[in-house]
Amino acid sequence: MTVTHPPRLFSSVLVANRGEIARRVFRTLRRLGIRSVAVYTDVDADAPHVREADRSVRIPSYLDIDAVVSAAVSTGAEAVHPGYGFLSENAGFARACADADVVFVGPGVDALEVMGDKIRAKEHVAAHDVPTVPGFSAAGLTDAQIATEAERAGYPLLVKPSAGGGGKGMTVATGPADLADALATARRVARAAFGDDTLLLERLLERPRHIEVQVLADAHGTTVSLGERECTLQRRHQKVIEEAPSPVVDATTRALLGEAAVAAARSVGYLGAGTVEFLVAGDRVDEPFFIEMNTRLQVEHPVTELVTGVDLVEQQLRVAAGFALELGPTPIEGHAIEARVYAETPARGYLPATGTVTLWQPGDARIDSAVETGSVISAAYDPMIAKVIAHGPDRATALARLDAALAGTVVLGVDTNIADLRALLADPAVRAGDLDTGLLDRRGTPAAPEVPAAALAGVANRIVDADAPDDRSVWGRVGAWRPDDRSVWGRVGAWRAGGAAPRRTVFVEDDAGRVHDTAPGASDATVVGGPDEFWVHAEGGAHRLRVLSRRDASARRRAAAHSEPGALDPDLLAPLPGTVVAVHVTDGASVEAGARIVTIEAMKMEHTIVAPHAGIVRLRTVAGARVARDAVVATVAPAVSEPAPVPAVSTTPAHPARTDSAMCTTSVADTARSTEDVRIAEDARGAAPVPAPAPAPEPHEPAGTPASLPPSSHKETHP
Repeated sequence: MTVTHPPRLFSSVLVANRGEIARRVFRTLRRLGIRSVAVYTDVDADAPHVREADRSVRIPSYLDIDAVVSAAVSTGAEAVHPGYGFLSENAGFARACADADVVFVGPGVDALEVMGDKIRAKEHVAAHDVPTVPGFSAAGLTDAQIATEAERAGYPLLVKPSAGGGGKGMTVATGPADLADALATARRVARAAFGDDTLLLERLLERPRHIEVQVLADAHGTTVSLGERECTLQRRHQKVIEEAPSPVVDATTRALLGEAAVAAARSVGYLGAGTVEFLVAGDRVDEPFFIEMNTRLQVEHPVTELVTGVDLVEQQLRVAAGFALELGPTPIEGHAIEARVYAETPARGYLPATGTVTLWQPGDARIDSAVETGSVISAAYDPMIAKVIAHGPDRATALARLDAALAGTVVLGVDTNIADLRALLADPAVRAGDLDTGLLDRRGTPAAPEVPAAALAGVANRIVDADAPDDRSVWGRVGAWRPDDRSVWGRVGAWRAGGAAPRRTVFVEDDAGRVHDTAPGASDATVVGGPDEFWVHAEGGAHRLRVLSRRDASARRRAAAHSEPGALDPDLLAPLPGTVVAVHVTDGASVEAGARIVTIEAMKMEHTIVAPHAGIVRLRTVAGARVARDAVVATVAPAVSEPAPVPAVSTTPAHPARTDSAMCTTSVADTARSTEDVRIAEDARGAAPVPAPAPAPEPHEPAGTPASLPPSSHKETHP
């Protein structure tokens, strides 16, 4: 006689992840009374998720299966929650957990293997009557055969790796002339990222929307849909804004999407939480096409939680422990919108930013954060540092609450996209719900935001307060010593006996190279830093201001006034710290405007620097070199007869006396790179070698929408 024991929840769970998702899972574990175990790398030794766990274990990498499983066994963890990204969709990891008698909180190995291969997944779900995007597998085909099949399928085509996700390696071939380059790029990235350069080509839909469906399934035959999420607003296939429900999906289409998603999940015997992703043409929302299934929790799961009241992490744990789903009816109540806060510089083409968070103050909303005051943002991992999620009875209210929460979220010490997110929420198309995956690319690169008067006054107050002595004598009102005037009267300024203290003028420069003269005044700005550089939050935005002397301020203004319009800067600068993965020209070569010079890999992307004008190239780096942000990687001496310069694709000047090189961005592997010594590029003017940045990023949460690529090419990213 077989005795069956009722299921019970786990006593201890290891979270095989980092950042905001680890902290999110810990939150549910604490509520359920389950002991939490964290893992961390050396880079994350002081990270918030490490301190919040009941126990933590150092591992060499979040991708090291043996180390993660060993940590679970040694700490007595009964289950491992993989979060998203890293090993969350790795069938080998799920198998290793089972071999160690540790429960993997996720689907079975078969589901991971089928849905982890885009070609196999597409063929599999199509056999179960799930509609798919027209296209074909390039496995086993020569380039000539691929070209023939491409003509049959029809252009434009999206070329993407069959393995992996996150938009990595996706390129667009608009016609036969583009195909060879698209194939080469996609193969190179796929081989580096996934060790498999098999490609899949699919028809690129016009004005597509990316809509995904949350599913839950147990081992007792129940599979349910919890409604859809609109994930159309993406940049380089990385989601930026997500919401639930979709503003264009009615009850009939919601039922259609739910049926297709449940069919896809049941076709692989799915267990736990998963997301089935669809593309729809802008004018045919009722005709969804399956693109992939993410066999894990999604970054944007909070919006579903807020409109359904379901804790998805709790349901994952219950299903993994053997419980049946007992949700009952789950109507959609209200509207929820999530914004991803990235450490990046929008005015520099949304390039990732690094630094130390000198002040973190969350706004009034649900905020899932990876950072706190003192956290260090390195180039080692994905740049997403927080998610801000707002809920309201309707979409308009949710939008307003999200904007207010973003305005109240203070991140100082590192560049973020918060101001850009607020501008996006104010876009008429976004407010109207008239979205497609190309919207963000059409918006282009924004200018650096203007610095409000309150921010300038706040910094001036700090500077003057720091200089003010304790007494009110003449010496107390002298102020800072001026090196260009060492007499006592030169230091006193407009002082006279019995008179009021003089009005102090302060000169500062912002990140756009604009010089401001300001003075102390009324301000409720939040200011940190000094004495040479300040970060300030005012009127819902953050700004970095560098202090200038009167002489330097005048010099900067004179230089700007006398600079020639359209002047050509010969120096090509690294847009961010990274590794040179390709040098496309030889030293001394003559190039035309727009020619590719070098490609730098950093934080899950490849950044190709192109010549802004015709001329002769002098290389200042080599393949394999690590370079710092703004290091000179090459110079292009202008030709004698010079055509109009090519504007930068993804970067803007960081300083009026210097223009960044033109650049385009492409996706790249998230895998860790070699740590062998490489030469560091030096500044062309003979500066000392720049220090090597942190190791290249490991993969995190992947966004797989096959549409809306950047000018060149870039499963959803978490951090």
